[in-house]
Parts: sequence; C-alpha cells; structure tokens
Amino acid sequence: MDYRLSTMDYKHYLCRMERVVSGVRPTGQIHLGNYFGAIRNYVRLQEQADCFYFIADYHSLTTHPNPADLHANVREVLVTFLACGLDPEKATLYVQSDQPEIPELYLILNMLAGIGELERTVTYKEKASKQQDNLNAGLLTYPVLMTADIILHKATKVPVGKDQEQHLEMSRNFANRFNFQYNCEIFPEPQGFNFGEDLVKIPGLDGTGKMGKSEGGKNAIYLGEDPDSIRKKVMRAVTDAGPTGTNQPLTEPVANLIAVMKAVSSPDTVQFFLDQYAGGSIRYGDLKKQLAEDVVAFTAPIRARMLEISKDDALISRTVKLGAEKARASGSQTIKEVREAIGIKRFF
Repeated sequence: MDYRLSTMDYKHYLCRMERVVSGVRPTGQIHLGNYFGAIRNYVRLQEQADCFYFIADYHSLTTHPNPADLHANVREVLVTFLACGLDPEKATLYVQSDQPEIPELYLILNMLAGIGELERTVTYKEKASKQQDNLNAGLLTYPVLMTADIILHKATKVPVGKDQEQHLEMSRNFANRFNFQYNCEIFPEPQGFNFGEDLVKIPGLDGTGKMGKSEGGKNAIYLGEDPDSIRKKVMRAVTDAGPTGTNQPLTEPVANLIAVMKAVSSPDTVQFFLDQYAGGSIRYGDLKKQLAEDVVAFTAPIRARMLEISKDDALISRTVKLGAEKARASGSQTIKEVREAIGIKRFF
C-alpha cells in the first residue's frame, strides 16, 4: 500500500477525523498499570480517531540505556502493542527514531524556547535535584522534543497524566509562538484529555503509589510475565495486620489490592472480599490466591499473543516499515510547511 499522499489528499485525510498522538518510552516491559492506564484505551481510540502511537526511543536516551537493551525494549513494546490489539492498518505505529522530521522540528523549536522557561519545568527541577551526575541538555529540552512529537502530526488531542500537564501547556505555547513568529497557522493547539470513567489507575504491590518498575520489578506485574512469577509477586504483596473490627475503612495496602482485583476479577469476587473485610473476617492469603489466579487468567491471552508475535520477524518488520511510511507522509508535509514559513528553501 502506498502512503505517499498528495498535498490535497493529505489535507482531506487530516480533516477527516480528530488526530491523537501519544508515545511510550521503551524503558522496560509493559505492566498492568500501563495497560489499564493507556494501552487499552489506545485500542479503543483507534476506532474513533486518527491515532499516531510511537515508541519514544529518543526520549529514553536521557538516561543512557545500554544499546542492546534499548533495541530489545523497543521491540518488546512494539510486540506488546500488537498483542494488545493495536492494528497498524487502523493506527500509525512507529518508532520515533524512524522519523527524521522529528529531530529537525525539535532543532527549529529549540530556537524559540527560552532557557529560563525550560529551567522552571517541574520535572527538570526534580531531576536536577536527584541526578546531578547526569544533568544533560536532553533533560532540559525534553518538553521541546515532546512538542515536536505532538505538533509534527498536528495533533488536536493528547492523552496525558497529571505529571505531563505542564509539558503539554508548553507544547501549546511553542506551537502558538511559532505561528506568531512566522505569521502562519500551521500548528493547532493540542489539548490534553484523559479517558474519564475508562481511566483506571493500577497501584503497585508495595502498598503505596502506582505500579512501576521499582525494586527490580517486584512492584509491577508485566503483561508477558509467566504465571509462576505472577503468583509469587502477588503472594508477597504488602497488606496489613487485618481489621480489628467490623465496617472499618480499607487501609491503603488492602485498597490497592482491591483496586487491582477490580480491574481483573469479576464484580462478585470483588464484593465477596469486600464483605469479608467489612465483617472483620478476611483472610489475606485467600484474597491473594484469588487475585493471582485472576491476574494469570487475564494476562494469559496477551502473553500467548506476545510469544507468537515475538517469533514473527516478518510481521514486526512490516509493522515498523508501514508505520514509518505513514508517519513520514504526515511529518514530511508539516516540515515542508515549516520550512516555507521560516524561509528555508533549497537552491537546487
């Protein structure tokens, strides 16, 4: 299929439906928190909008990953995308580094970004206080690269969490600044959104906070994890000493386990253990055993698809190639408009 569109075709394509852009950093395996917080809704959105989903390997370079690990992680995320139901024919799935228009726009936008506003970014200040031995320019200009990712495809909607809201506001500022500086209307203002009732936050197994990769992965349950490993992790999950009476409020560790159970178990199962807790007779061993089996049952079909897809090098190559072509059909048109606006024209 040829995705090289004429300007007229492209503009018609662009106006056909709302455009969504979102990326995932390839820092490791995808866990339940990633699935319910983003990927499940990515799959739904691909039926409703013109979606661009990318693997943000450039962004991961701020932490200097091992090259072999980086390549393996990019592949892992792509396999997981496909196993969870993302369709490369419906959505544009691509690797960030496969699109040279991104660093070009990133460079141009850096000329409009102020050092002071970048240094005031909350995430930069946090990293500056925690990792002074690796305070690189990429961390400082992270919001500029994020802006390039978004506005290159003229996104109108960007799913973001609380920690990314400031970056998205900066993206709007940079887009408007470019339009004003060069007296054009190339970039729309990207607006953030969450998934409302469909947004499910999955807490970790350590009793506090969200699911993540802390403590060597003990806090997270990965979509491709083998059943025995899942059972061991869940059985080691933090709880409390148990209720000392009836109708007591759930403590945070127990509420976290119930939250995971609500995502993967039947409503009857959840209600049974809530009633047990309210009655003061809950047995955490039983709760954990049930939760472990429900997580295993939930992840089993995804894990099976991941194992199958990971062996299909031809499918992975086709997906990456198709995604790169579709992304470049969009990005190259935008860069053409940007170059014309700022006066960069070829002499040959």
